[in-house]
Amino acid sequence: MKKIKCIILDDEPLAVDLLKSYADKQLQLEVVLATTDVFEVIDYLQKQTVDLIFIDIQMPELSGIQLMQMFNKDNYFVVTTAYADYALESYDYRVVDYLLKPISFDKFHKSVQKFTDFVTLETHNHLFVKVDGRQVKINPKDIVYIEGLSDYIRIHLPNERLIVLDNLKEFINKLPSKEFMRIHKSYIIQLDKIKSIDGNMIYHELGSTPIGETYKNEVKKWIGNKE
Repeated sequence: MKKIKCIILDDEPLAVDLLKSYADKQLQLEVVLATTDVFEVIDYLQKQTVDLIFIDIQMPELSGIQLMQMFNKDNYFVVTTAYADYALESYDYRVVDYLLKPISFDKFHKSVQKFTDFVTLETHNHLFVKVDGRQVKINPKDIVYIEGLSDYIRIHLPNERLIVLDNLKEFINKLPSKEFMRIHKSYIIQLDKIKSIDGNMIYHELGSTPIGETYKNEVKKWIGNKE
């Protein structure tokens, strides 16, 4: 079972110790950092990736909201706070649960389970993508192709296009690996949607998409496996 790498951040040492003791009882969790220092967390996240961050909201030097703004794109969060006032605002970010202090082990355990269930659903059955502040559920099988737009991607579905804050390098890891292929520095395509290939172009129900020079061999290899 792959461990869930997590960070615990709270400005109260006792709160850090409590959550760390809870995490140590969860076999699926691996605490890579437990600290009261928000800048230690920033330094870590600039060099390493984690799966989940347990984060307090009100901290003296930098708030939990500000930190989530900085790292929302690549991380999920469980908010741990004594204040209910930030619940609505926090869900503008990748928050899977909002725990009010005092936090019991049972509540902590349920948050971990909620994250596990969320990731399992996201990976195997459907994806939640953030569109205009809303979490929109899509089935990967409905995706025709995905277009990279610098800091955003455009997901092309049969009847609509969704603009999502993400990048192709990260997003392809969320897709079933046997069903999607990167064919260009700016495009990922669902293999089942391919109707024909002619030269450097792949044709599908929404039109055509170019094959990038550095991706030609991968496409040829896929064609060879189908013959």
